[in-house]
Amino acid sequence: MSDMESTPVVENGEVDLKNGNNNVPSESPNITPTKEGRVIHKAKRTLRQSPNVVEGAVNGDISSLVPKQLQKNSRKSRTGFGRGLPKKGGAGGKGTWGTPGSEMEEVNVYDEGDPNYDSDSNGDYVVKKVVPEVTEDELTKSVEPILQEYLEHGDTDEVAASLKEMNIGSKKHKITELAVSLAMDRKASHRELISVLISDLYSKVLSQGEMAQGFDKLLHQLPELVIDCPDACDILGQFIARAVADDCLPPKFVHSFKGKVDNKHILKALEKTDVLLNMKHGIVRLDNVWGVGGGIRPVKYLINRMVLLLKEYLSSGDISEATQCLKDLEVPHFHHELVYEATVIVIEESSERSAKMMSSLLASLYKSVIITKDQMETGMMRIYENMPEISIDVPAAYMLLERFANFLQRDGAFTDKLTKELPNRGRKRFVSEGDGGKVKETELNH
Repeated sequence: MSDMESTPVVENGEVDLKNGNNNVPSESPNITPTKEGRVIHKAKRTLRQSPNVVEGAVNGDISSLVPKQLQKNSRKSRTGFGRGLPKKGGAGGKGTWGTPGSEMEEVNVYDEGDPNYDSDSNGDYVVKKVVPEVTEDELTKSVEPILQEYLEHGDTDEVAASLKEMNIGSKKHKITELAVSLAMDRKASHRELISVLISDLYSKVLSQGEMAQGFDKLLHQLPELVIDCPDACDILGQFIARAVADDCLPPKFVHSFKGKVDNKHILKALEKTDVLLNMKHGIVRLDNVWGVGGGIRPVKYLINRMVLLLKEYLSSGDISEATQCLKDLEVPHFHHELVYEATVIVIEESSERSAKMMSSLLASLYKSVIITKDQMETGMMRIYENMPEISIDVPAAYMLLERFANFLQRDGAFTDKLTKELPNRGRKRFVSEGDGGKVKETELNH
């Protein structure tokens, strides 16, 4: 037998002894004989030898016994050396946050594209508070309460400080729009306050171009503004004229529209402005374009205006017009004078028609709380105190007052207090000694 035949054939770790060659050295540790005459050949596995081997572990690290396919995601040392800690102390590698406390360290990264970069600070960052620019809706919601509060306190510096805190940006012209639109629905005194505010905001918050842009927007909004405020054209014309007089708008602003617009509302407003600016001493008179409002006016002037509106009411019978005229005077604390003057007119007229008409007017003002209960009582008490003097000129004054009080009580404008304190005539005047005590009928029909 040749050497090839005497050598066992190994297939898949087994030794084939079919040819009768079953003599396998017993000293071989990797060959195990079986009953079927086959010998299983065991694969050799070599381990790194180390003087500190503990049950097959190298350097006391059992990771050396784990296959490398299972070790690839392990942070333990794969060399068998080290303390078994994460590499770089957790400061490196994918998905790490760095060493604890590293976020407090200063990082010297200087990028000229960074908005906080300052070339004059030797590379140091300058941190500034950045306020985003407000939208139109946010601006409207923020500015309207500021303007409404201003109409109460009248402090323009506070308004300017509040507006500077907001990043309005390119929307500053909206301030003029909102202010003038708010004033259109208010009193003349409020319009004067808005004109003063526009003058004070010029050069502090608003430039001349932004002011002109705001009035230009208002002119083009007139078709919508006249729906809620029929006098919007005249009011806007007055605001523009006042702004020109206060040097907030250049005179060429008005002339720049001539021949370029065909809207009737815009033309009406510009005509109003042109008339005010071209009248004699117009620039000086425009300081009082809204008139002197409220209690600043003299008392005699207010009394004359109240008497005039009462006489016009007796002629027209229009309660709404008389009510509006009274509101325009803007003296709610002085409404007791209207009650006094109305009663005096009733006594002087001595007619039932005037008594009924004045009763209807005072009852309407009383029910709408334009004339308060205190103002009504104050006006009537002044009449009670002056009745001796009034009766000198009108002998039947007491009877006429009593009749007028009955009309007021019927219309719900006479209080119980006034009824109890209604004065009575001290001595009746008779036609003769034998007339039975009847009062002269001519006194009531005088």
